[in-house]
Amino acid sequence: MTTGPLDRTRAAVSRLSPGYFALVMATGIVSSGLRLDGATWLADVLLVIAGVCFLGLVACTVWRLVEFTSRAVADFFDPQRAFGYFTSVAAAGVLASGVSAHGMVTLALVLFIVGFTTWLLLGYAVPWATMLDRSHHPTVRGANGSWFLWVVSSQSVATMAAILERHLHSAEHLFAMIAVVAWSVGVFLYGAESMLIALREMLYDADFAPSYWVCMGAASITVLAGAEILDSPGSTVVTNVTPILDAATVMFWSFASWLLPMLMLAFCWRHFVRRMSLAYDVSLWSMVFPLGMYAVASVHLGQVEQLPWVEHIGRVELWLAFAIWCLVFVGFVRHVSRTLLRRNVSLADDEPLRHQIT
Repeated sequence: MTTGPLDRTRAAVSRLSPGYFALVMATGIVSSGLRLDGATWLADVLLVIAGVCFLGLVACTVWRLVEFTSRAVADFFDPQRAFGYFTSVAAAGVLASGVSAHGMVTLALVLFIVGFTTWLLLGYAVPWATMLDRSHHPTVRGANGSWFLWVVSSQSVATMAAILERHLHSAEHLFAMIAVVAWSVGVFLYGAESMLIALREMLYDADFAPSYWVCMGAASITVLAGAEILDSPGSTVVTNVTPILDAATVMFWSFASWLLPMLMLAFCWRHFVRRMSLAYDVSLWSMVFPLGMYAVASVHLGQVEQLPWVEHIGRVELWLAFAIWCLVFVGFVRHVSRTLLRRNVSLADDEPLRHQIT
């Protein structure tokens, strides 16, 4: 049936993926990388885009929760989609990092409070709904790369806390403790989820969807969070765990570096051997974010550990991440334009499965 702009927008909101905040994650982290490499004006442009997208997605998410509650709740119990809600935490994290670089510490603190609160709530609710309540979906079959977003959100909280520790000296011990706790939770979650997803791949067919890049993104943000904590003023809790942080950060960077070629080969196999479509898909942001995060984490690690060759790797890889961001963003703009301008749309339409996995 022929519909107006409002009806088309409502239809799009009803089908909105919980993981669409990955758009903000990817844009924000590439912006941070460009700033580190000296491309300040370009970094500011991407930061503004990330901020606008974040506000728009918050509005659309609230709209969806209010008007399309049943769909939002169904996503919450779906192992393939529920962990996408954690992207809102990581999105707040990259924005907090970006605005703090401009001296907007109060705004960064607000984003931290929002992200930290959301992380706590989702950190208990999502696993209970998807893994412990087996009456809805089989747990292992539903496991996928988006589950690592739980790790990403934890390390995002750790990164935000470490950054705020350097700006808010009156509460530096509190932020240091939060940073170390969130980082530690993320490390343990990485190990647990790796085993679950490895089991899933052994029992069921592997499809190497773009969401599996989040595995590398989670390892990379663990490196970034560790480097940020190591670079903090040095409260007692940080001093006590410095040897562990130091060793684990280098180990996670090594693992992320090992994953990168493997994921690139999997991408080629998926799209050039199996001939799967390269059309725009929300899950592509889950590939851009790890590439940007690996670059930023490498630069920070190289600076903290005084390893210039690691920093150089990050700076080179950053421009690859930016190029891919440009391609995906063009696809995103075209996708939004076609969605809002097409005449025939129905609220009963469901997205294809490929649009459902973050």
